[in-house]
Parts: sequence; C-alpha cells; structure tokens
Amino acid sequence: MQTGVSTASLFLRKNNEEALPLLENLGVKTVEVFLTSFSEYGYPFADLLKEKKGGLSVNSVHDLNTEFEPQLFNAHPRVKADAYGWLEKVLQSANALSAPYYTFHGTARVKRAARLLGSDNFPKMIEGFAELLDFCRVHGVQLCLENVEWSTYNRPGVFSVLANALPDLRGVLDIKQARISDHPYEQYVTEMGGRIAYAHVSDIDSEGKICLPGKGNFDFDALVKRLKDVGFDGALLVEVYTGDYGDVQELKQSCDFLNEILYKNGCLSL
Repeated sequence: MQTGVSTASLFLRKNNEEALPLLENLGVKTVEVFLTSFSEYGYPFADLLKEKKGGLSVNSVHDLNTEFEPQLFNAHPRVKADAYGWLEKVLQSANALSAPYYTFHGTARVKRAARLLGSDNFPKMIEGFAELLDFCRVHGVQLCLENVEWSTYNRPGVFSVLANALPDLRGVLDIKQARISDHPYEQYVTEMGGRIAYAHVSDIDSEGKICLPGKGNFDFDALVKRLKDVGFDGALLVEVYTGDYGDVQELKQSCDFLNEILYKNGCLSL
C-alpha cells in the first residue's frame, strides 16, 4: 500500500496547476487529481497538468461529478451523447497524467425516495454501467465506483448487485462518506472486498468534525488490517475539505502518519 493526497483537499486554496507542484515539494508521492470544472476536462489543460505534476504518480482522476455523470444514464440520446463527450475529455486527462483509475459517482439521488432500499432499477443500472465500463476500457482507464451517500452506491448492497453482473467493476472506499451514510465502513470493505482499487481517508475528532488522518480518533490500524485481509494493496488518499485543516504542511504530516501505520502492519510499498 502507499499513501497520497487528493487535490480536492486543496479546493479553493490552490488550483490544480498550483496544487501539484506544491504537493510534490511537500514530499507527497501519489495524488488524485480532482478536476474542478468543464474548463479542466481534456486538452489543453491536461497537458498543463502533465507539465506541472513533475515526479508525482497520479493514481486517479476525479471530476465534479454532478456536472455530467448523472446524464450518462439519461434516456434522451442527445443528452446522453453530450455527457459521454465530457466523459471522453476526463479520460483524456487521465491518459495525459498516466492515471489508471477514474473515481466515479454516477447518478444523483436528489429525492429522498431514490435513496431507499428497493428504489433501484438494477437491470437498467447494469446496462448503463456495462456501457460505461466498455467506454472507459477502450480509453485505457478503469472505472471505479465510490460509496457516496447521495449517489449510486449510497448503501451496502448496491455494489454487490452491480459487481455480480459486471466482473470488471472496481470500487473506491470512502471513509468519510461511510460515516455520512450511517453504515459502518466495515460493511463496505466486506462488500467490495478484493475489488477495492484505492481508498479516500479522513479522520474524525471527539466532536464529530472531519479532520486529517492522525488528528482525530479513528482507528487506522484496524482499517489497514481489514484492507490487508481482503487483499488490498492500493493507495490511501487523504481527502478532506478545505476547512478541515490549517497549514498545507499538515497534508504531508498526515501522509507520514499513515505511512507509519502501513509500516507497522507490514504493508508499506516504497
């Protein structure tokens, strides 16, 4: 396993072209690039980021999902085609940055009824995801579905249905979103199992506020052991909100904290 930082943690502090050299200078080795708007999808912005990333290893790209991802499942051919046009640009960015993974949310469960058990049209979802997986595969990128309280994978049980029908589907474990969903993260680890490609990690303090790993009371030893038990060997990416920490130096300190946990458990990849 290795550690890294999502540039989402620098949202509104630094633009991506500034965030990448900053993280490299801090000594971070691995990143996820959070593409923040349409102007950052595809070329020529992808070339700028390629130039700015230096020696960083880009694990994955992540976009502002609500801008187009829900429309990838739209029944209207023109709407869907436009959404796929934006997806292709995101995949171009992934290619330019040599990122193997794409962090995907999918639909937006805006209405309360859409979040309830029994609300999913799984045959239609599987059809849509099969098309998406094929499209990403052609572009050399692996689509990875993240557990997100307000989106497609909003509760345990969703991933297993999709994965049973779609052998190539991979998952992203998000600790923060597991907390928000009121389902223990362990349930998501068990469900995704060996299909977890990487994880978004954060901590939580005694008052229930999100903070950087090492600043709260979350049991990262237990997390690493559970991930190790399911054969996970990917990246633990620090992903917090911009107001959840002080100085940017704390991002590297958080990676150092996680590296110590990995080393202690015999799973630190150099």
